[in-house]
Amino acid sequence: MASVIVPAHNEASVIRHCLDSLSAQAGLDTLIVACNGCTDNTAEIVRNEYPHAICLDIAKPSKVNALNEAEKHVTSWPVFYIDADTRLSPHAIQTIITAMASGSPLLAAPEPVIDTSQSSWVVQQYYRLWLQLPYIREGVVATCSYVISQAGRERFQQFPDIINDDGFVRCQFDAQERHNIAGTQIFINAPRNLSSLIKIKTRARLGNMQLAAAQLCTKTDKKAYSSILLDKLMSRDAVATVVYLLIASFIRWRAARQYHHLQTYTWEKDQSSR
Repeated sequence: MASVIVPAHNEASVIRHCLDSLSAQAGLDTLIVACNGCTDNTAEIVRNEYPHAICLDIAKPSKVNALNEAEKHVTSWPVFYIDADTRLSPHAIQTIITAMASGSPLLAAPEPVIDTSQSSWVVQQYYRLWLQLPYIREGVVATCSYVISQAGRERFQQFPDIINDDGFVRCQFDAQERHNIAGTQIFINAPRNLSSLIKIKTRARLGNMQLAAAQLCTKTDKKAYSSILLDKLMSRDAVATVVYLLIASFIRWRAARQYHHLQTYTWEKDQSSR
């Protein structure tokens, strides 16, 4: 059996899709929805329509604080940390529990399925290239969610006050300790427009910069992007590669500017896919 934590900040438009995908799954012991800083009716939806869930209504709008508060209600391991704007495939919880039962991996995730059908051409080209990068395909990246065993959770005391919680968690484990679990999927709606894509990718980049500056990562990955992207420029993915490089360069520049004002950073969210 497993516990599931769903942090939710103003997710009224998507929370039902997420919780419906979780509620009927075998292996679910405790479902904890950590509403945080909500100004909409997210908490009301959870309380009224999902009475089997533990609904926390936390005043502070902070994902990592919501995770720390929700963990106080965990009753079983592993723990699934699932973003509210995603959906889990049927039987995913039981399949992942079984895969982690031997003690390896310590960190797991479903395989990401990113829906770009409603996205602009530019966004589609970006993801076409991004999803081919080895760093993304190696495991527990691009899922927005993750699963930690009880032994794995002992790697850190609590979630620190950072932007990139999934990046922090991932870098506590070596490559052989983390895997995407075959036969399970997490469905993610890609941003519909370039502006929204830039917002969420800048946030991720900014979070990585924050992690590096604070030296919170105990494990590091070498990313041989240069040679990979050069090969892609000489292939049928040349157009997608150029689009990716232009967008990625702008994101780096934008994140570097925002980093100088990190103390006053306002969380940027993709509203286009909701």
